[in-house]
Amino acid sequence: MPDFVFFINEILWGSVMVYLLLGAGCWFTYRTGFVQFRYVRQFSKSLKNSITPQPGGLTSFQALCTSLAARIGSGNLAGVALAIAAGGAGAVFWMWIAAVIGMATSFAECSLAQLYKERDSKGQFRGGPAWYMARGLGMRWMGVLFAIFLLVAYGLIFNSVQANSVSRALEFAFDVPPLASGITLALVSLLVIVRGIKGVARLMQWFVPLMALLWVGCSVIICLWHIGQIPEVILTIVKSAFGWQEAAAGGAGYTLSQAIASGFQRSMFSNEAGMGSTPNAAASASSWPPHPAAQGIVQMIGVLADTLIICTASAMIILLAGNGTAYVPMEGIQLMQRAVVSLTGEWGAGFVALIVILFSFSSIVANYIYAENNLVFLRLDNTRVIWLLRIATVSTVVAGTLLSFPLVWQLADIIMACMAITNLTAILLLSPVVHTIASDYLRQRKLGVRPEFDPRRYPDIRQQLAPGTWDEPPRD
Repeated sequence: MPDFVFFINEILWGSVMVYLLLGAGCWFTYRTGFVQFRYVRQFSKSLKNSITPQPGGLTSFQALCTSLAARIGSGNLAGVALAIAAGGAGAVFWMWIAAVIGMATSFAECSLAQLYKERDSKGQFRGGPAWYMARGLGMRWMGVLFAIFLLVAYGLIFNSVQANSVSRALEFAFDVPPLASGITLALVSLLVIVRGIKGVARLMQWFVPLMALLWVGCSVIICLWHIGQIPEVILTIVKSAFGWQEAAAGGAGYTLSQAIASGFQRSMFSNEAGMGSTPNAAASASSWPPHPAAQGIVQMIGVLADTLIICTASAMIILLAGNGTAYVPMEGIQLMQRAVVSLTGEWGAGFVALIVILFSFSSIVANYIYAENNLVFLRLDNTRVIWLLRIATVSTVVAGTLLSFPLVWQLADIIMACMAITNLTAILLLSPVVHTIASDYLRQRKLGVRPEFDPRRYPDIRQQLAPGTWDEPPRD
């Protein structure tokens, strides 16, 4: 079984996913008028607008923090360590490239999620890839397929990955039995997920910034402590990205394909651009200004923060602790703990364990919210099914502490690829709509007015939308 899973994983990530992600990102960069570069100066203003409360949904900031809660998980620690171990220091460079390109993909999918959102029975906005597949493409079967993939991934497998990292970190730092850490994490997660999407969003809007600042602050202090090595580390990243360092050394080292594949794979697992997960949070917001593109721009900030800031913080610690090209075989999170210990002292292992608990806990809670959201699309959001999902979620958290580490990551990679292929197919088919949204937003910005989406200007799109969602743009 492990050999078969490894074989499928190699096929998907050895060629298919790298080219698909790169191609989709470049296409949406072009179709949106280089949106990730054009609006970089708008990020601070977009964040300021994102805290404005609106009726019928979460604030844009709450949606951003909920999506970041899912993004910022063990992939930012263990995943980065694994990427460097598998692809060398050059994998970090390709993580950066994947993030910059992925920002346009994230803009596309999150704008579409905002556009095609609808209200549930309680008046809360719901939406995501399943909705824009059903409404935008008229392919409900495709939405059902995606919803099933997401339920398996976020309700089950990804939670196992998070729990696995927590148990390994606690065992390494404090000799805590894996089963004990799994049961504790499962119970705490259950106490939070029963509060529903609004309760989770209110918690994550302060919890996520706090834990992110804690880890980035630690990395900055370590980098300042070893500031003399920083130029050499950055040079190693760039040289290894293209195989120059290995060629100069006369050795095979890591190949260019290894670096690219590892970088793209870990970047996507971390920032989730193109996977179709983030749109589930983006759709729940009452975007301000009232335009689908506004939420797309806010969610681009999430990609930037996740990969270019948090993952880079992890990568610098790993590379400062070693030579960036060779590490003994070791599980990802323990590699990160050894790196921090070598740079700071024995307390470092416990600190990393604390960080991975915070990261993994937030991911498990947000993952469940994504899964529950898709029960709404499948029309299975009754009390009995919701509690079955909750029990399945906490059960996989416990099971994740007992599974083989490589097998867990490979299963996660495969289901992530299935989600991404389905989602990228949909948003590429809907790229004319993405172009319309981006152009409409830019047109109003150039006129110096607050952007508002008026579907009456686009009759073909209007007939696909949920009644009442965008028909009457709010006025001051």
